Amino acid sequence: MKESKISEGAPAKDAREALGRLRDENALLRAALAEARAQLSDIEQQPGSDPLTALVDARQFHAELSRVLSSCARHGTHAALLTIEIQDLKAINERYGRVAGDATLRDVARLLRGLIRGSDVAARSAAGVFSLLLDHLDADSAIDTADRIGRCVAAHRIDLGHTEIKVLATVSAASILPGDTVEEVVRRAARNHERLKELDE
Repeated sequence: MKESKISEGAPAKDAREALGRLRDENALLRAALAEARAQLSDIEQQPGSDPLTALVDARQFHAELSRVLSSCARHGTHAALLTIEIQDLKAINERYGRVAGDATLRDVARLLRGLIRGSDVAARSAAGVFSLLLDHLDADSAIDTADRIGRCVAAHRIDLGHTEIKVLATVSAASILPGDTVEEVVRRAARNHERLKELDE
């Protein structure tokens, strides 16, 4: 009789846990929908915004990069382009679902906005990749800033409703120098980021 009770209890426990996860995911969906509705009118008024994170999208970011390059050339100042790639996004999507992955991206976007100056630009460049355009920043300061942001992301806990998770990010820095072109800066940033990822492996 005891063995029968155990075998009957295990599926019931699994079912309760699955139901709890479904409730949590449903709550996340409702929260995401409410947030999306709240931001929709603002986003519609701001072409060039990423619909998921409300950050600048890739196309608008290139326009902002051109603006900073012009400023650097005109005033002889330096700037920096930081690339932030979330390492765990695929695993989060596979384990917790796409809704959790989207919630992670929104949370990281909010964190990044809080870590930069109002004059800086934050963008979502690709699925799990963000870019930060930091004006008036030399090479050493850019590296220090990249390290600080990487530590902040690693220390940040993301609430998924039924659990909290941490994510790691690869954060690289590329200098923007007077006379640079958009293509040169983008290539330099991609090269630096790939080198850093190779070192992390």
